[in-house]
Amino acid sequence: MTPEEIMKAILFFLSVAGAGWGIWWKIDGRVKESEKASEKRIKSAEDKADKATADLAAHKLHAAETFATKAGMQEQTAQLLRAIEGVGNRIDGLHERLDRAFERTTSRTTR
Repeated sequence: MTPEEIMKAILFFLSVAGAGWGIWWKIDGRVKESEKASEKRIKSAEDKADKATADLAAHKLHAAETFATKAGMQEQTAQLLRAIEGVGNRIDGLHERLDRAFERTTSRTTR
């Protein structure tokens, strides 16, 4: 090989390496840009998740304080049981009244 051919071969490989490095440099720049954009979106999503968690905790506290306490539930249960007992007593009383009504009608027909 002559020195000119060697120089052309070296120049060719340097050109190919330079083009490869230039392409890699562009790709690396875009990757870094997308990483920065992704970091911003991730930070935004984390902030939203933290806010949602705080809002949920506040709502749970409000619901626990306002709506259902154990004593309140026991009071409601006691009222419901008294109402059910009252309905049961009325049904028992109705049964006895019906028995008395039938006893009166049967005693009249036999006399």
